[in-house]
Amino acid sequence: MLAEFRAFIAKGNVLDLAVAVIIGAAFAKIASSLTEDIIMPVVGWIFGGLDFSSYFLLLGAVPDGYHGSLKDYAALKAAGAPVLGWGEFVTVVINFLILAFIIFLLVKWVSKLMRRRDEAGGPTEIALLTEIRDELKRR
Repeated sequence: MLAEFRAFIAKGNVLDLAVAVIIGAAFAKIASSLTEDIIMPVVGWIFGGLDFSSYFLLLGAVPDGYHGSLKDYAALKAAGAPVLGWGEFVTVVINFLILAFIIFLLVKWVSKLMRRRDEAGGPTEIALLTEIRDELKRR
């Protein structure tokens, strides 16, 4: 069973997937920081607040024993108050759009490079395989 597991892990697809997940997680942190630390403060400043992600709507009564600020989204949420955190949702959506756009640009760039490589000439894989087949037939 251990040998089967080792063979499974050693397959290229599994290793490629693992690398992609690790790089994707690191890239998501970069995109998250770009959104939270650079873009959203500017958007918040335009809309009159410095922390756009803290915009919320209190939907019900504050739990008994809560003595914090009624303007602190994180504290109200931690205390169990019913809050609709629409600012946090907008932040996450913008984060997603930025990440999706950057991935789109990367895929577009790689596709362009692949197209250039294919257009640069030289035999294709099919042509090479055909030549090998024909040479083997001659022998």
